[in-house]
Amino acid sequence: EVQLQASGGGLVQPGGSLRLFCAASGFSFPDYAIAWFRQAPGKEREAIACINRGGDITYYQDTVKGRFTMSSDNGKNTFYLQMNSLSAEDTAVHYCAADTVGLCEVYDYFGQGTQVTVSS
Repeated sequence: EVQLQASGGGLVQPGGSLRLFCAASGFSFPDYAIAWFRQAPGKEREAIACINRGGDITYYQDTVKGRFTMSSDNGKNTFYLQMNSLSAEDTAVHYCAADTVGLCEVYDYFGQGTQVTVSS
């Protein structure tokens, strides 16, 4: 059974940084593509970063490009999202997700999210 659990969220001041963690089980990376999503209040869930199957390509949404970095620890089946230069617009519940085809297009599994709040 595929399971994904995001953690590491919290309250941070504007301009600050946070590192999110996604613990995955039930499969071995790099068999699937793994993505980070977020959903802000009143908005639809959106993908912000994805590592494809094989791990050789990482995609970023334009709003986070240059500020966020996604990485993985294959041995631990754990994925990370380093978030820098945070602003209030980054406030959202953040989720990790798995795409079994591996192309960062259609996601079959979502884990429980972790709240990120950027506020002074």
